[in-house]
Amino acid sequence: MTATWNALWLVPLLPLLGSAVCGVIHFLCLKQRRADPNATGPIGAASAVACASVLASFVIAVVAFFKLLNADGFTALTSSAWHWIDAGSVSIDVAMVADRLSSVMLLVVTGVGFLIHVYSIGYMKGDPGFAKFFAYLNLFVFAMLILVLSSNLIGLFVGWEGVGLCSYLLIGFWYEKGWPAAAGQKAFVVNRIGDACFLVGSFLLVSVFGTLDLSDVAASVPAQLDAHAGRLALAALLLFGGACGKSAQFPLLTWLPDAMAGPTPVSALIHAATMVTAGVYLVVRLNPLFAAAPEVLTVIGTVGALTALIGASTALLQRDIKKVLAYSTVSQLGYMFLGLGSGAWAAAIFHLVTHAFFKGLLFLGAGSVIHGMHEEQDMARMGGLWSYMPRTFLTFLCGAAALSGLPLLSGFFSKDEILAHTFASGGFHYALWFVGVATAAMTAFYTWRMVSLTFFGEARFDAAHVKPHESPAVMTAPLMILAFLSVVGGVLGLPHVFHVTHLLKTWLEPVTAGGDALLTAHTLSVGSEWVLLGLGSVLALAFAHYGFHLYKRGPETDDEIYGSRPEVVGFLSSAWSLDRIYDKLVVKPLKLGAFLIAVVVDQFAIDGLVNGAGALAANVARRLRVLVDGSVKSYALWMGAGAAALAIVWIFGGSA
Repeated sequence: MTATWNALWLVPLLPLLGSAVCGVIHFLCLKQRRADPNATGPIGAASAVACASVLASFVIAVVAFFKLLNADGFTALTSSAWHWIDAGSVSIDVAMVADRLSSVMLLVVTGVGFLIHVYSIGYMKGDPGFAKFFAYLNLFVFAMLILVLSSNLIGLFVGWEGVGLCSYLLIGFWYEKGWPAAAGQKAFVVNRIGDACFLVGSFLLVSVFGTLDLSDVAASVPAQLDAHAGRLALAALLLFGGACGKSAQFPLLTWLPDAMAGPTPVSALIHAATMVTAGVYLVVRLNPLFAAAPEVLTVIGTVGALTALIGASTALLQRDIKKVLAYSTVSQLGYMFLGLGSGAWAAAIFHLVTHAFFKGLLFLGAGSVIHGMHEEQDMARMGGLWSYMPRTFLTFLCGAAALSGLPLLSGFFSKDEILAHTFASGGFHYALWFVGVATAAMTAFYTWRMVSLTFFGEARFDAAHVKPHESPAVMTAPLMILAFLSVVGGVLGLPHVFHVTHLLKTWLEPVTAGGDALLTAHTLSVGSEWVLLGLGSVLALAFAHYGFHLYKRGPETDDEIYGSRPEVVGFLSSAWSLDRIYDKLVVKPLKLGAFLIAVVVDQFAIDGLVNGAGALAANVARRLRVLVDGSVKSYALWMGAGAAALAIVWIFGGSA
């Protein structure tokens, strides 16, 4: 049952309107600066409009949440604007739907997105593209909201492409530096590979169900399973390929670490609250389709575990504070897909929510450190910063504790729930569980290595030129809110051994029931669950302690490793050399093929043949032109010679 609520359209439209207004402000400022280079124009209004639009969307999202919470006889809010596409039996409406899953996503996108907008006021202050930046941020939020709210795969794909476009614009925001533009292009191209898989998978769904309405597809899977099991499995695998692009899973993960080329608030928005969560949302939204293909779920779990391992191992030796967090995001996204691979839909969304809190906090905290260190990002040139920026330090500690899975914090509960589901699935999933546990240990190690190198030990910066300072309140206030959420966010999904209700799982049951019905239920005994919780606690505390104290004196340990194991360092620091492998196996062959087609085939063969024929004709004409001298005697002579030649041919040819 659904209820109509037309105010739902305001959730995405308000950020779109804010983006348009900020764009106008940007052009007005450009016009004024052409007349007077010192003019600032109404630039301050851009941040006010952008923040207000996202805040208003958040308020409406909260209202929608409480409408669903207090619903009497309906499970979703809907609003249909107009009929869009008629193609044979396929009919597509432009419609918005807010159910229990999308309501969670709305709160995360608009809530965390609003805090990032507020933080950006301080971080981007003085940048000549200030208003343009907020226009892009608002457009990004709009695209993500369209993705989450659309009732069908076509509308979802519009938002899917929209966040891809905005990531290109924001990653390459400082394009004049060179490498951010290249990073934006890389993100755009890699995501096109996943998007192609998404489209082909959607075509397969149309061939089976005759519709792309998300609720109709999910509800019709059991009825079509016997007749179209192979097609459904292939469609699920292709849609997962699309998710690999957006959510940076192996082998399409290499774009996400480069996304840090954009301003730090962009990194927080992409890595925590919006684009990278799209793939997780897609799988959970169509959970009956994926549950109907257990072999695809095994592939998803395997890819997730491998991605988590690659991301965590690569983060171990990074010195750039944003790179540590970027590869950490890759790893944590792998955790989410590891959960999806065992059918733990609610656990994956739980980790998505907690990750938005603590990873958004850590990226913004890193931005505060970079801001206070005058754009320095190398942790080897930091140290002892806790006394210079105490608010950033304390909030960063909260995020680090949650990310590393220290007991009773949000990341501890969401991570261990995924590992528990994986362990309970048995069989091959035991191996995946072991990879997940190893990754958790690495996560605790590199997180507290980062904390130690940044905030503790002796100062390693040039005090004569660098004067560390705390960020303004407009930047630290969002950090405090996210720190609070990172600490208490675990209450959304406390394990049942605590004898309390798993709030998020209960909330999502109407959405996940279809997939759960197609899977074999796996449960752990109370004793086994306590053992797993204890193991997770011990590993997190032990490796956090080891990483912190090993680097408390500075990066000397890294220097020793770099000197004694350069091959290992090179392999790990380059994300298992994936970019080099792709360059060798994909990029260079494509460039060679393009050269052969463009030069050998096109220029020499095709153009050479056409141009050669033309040149031959022109040369023959040039030689024959001397015969045309305007003399009647010459023409008569040639006519007679021609007639004689024809006569000879006729006589001798006829006799033969």
